[in-house]
Amino acid sequence: MMQKRCKYITFAEVEREGRKTKIFAIINNLSGAVLGNIIWYGPWRQYCFFPAGDHVVFNKGCLEDICGFITCLMDERKRMKN
Repeated sequence: MMQKRCKYITFAEVEREGRKTKIFAIINNLSGAVLGNIIWYGPWRQYCFFPAGDHVVFNKGCLEDICGFITCLMDERKRMKN
């Protein structure tokens, strides 16, 4: 199971049987709260970020970490297809 820790957040793979694509929870390093998920979004054919709830706040650094992680997932997917 894949996990990546950044300064404020951690990306942790969520076990889901029967799925072709991976799901990652975004977890606050201080509180342990789940801030959202990164999930494959079929209509757009890419991984996307789905925030948890209406009152989740991210700074520029956290958003850059999320974008970077999604970029890595998409690069991995392209490599596996070739």
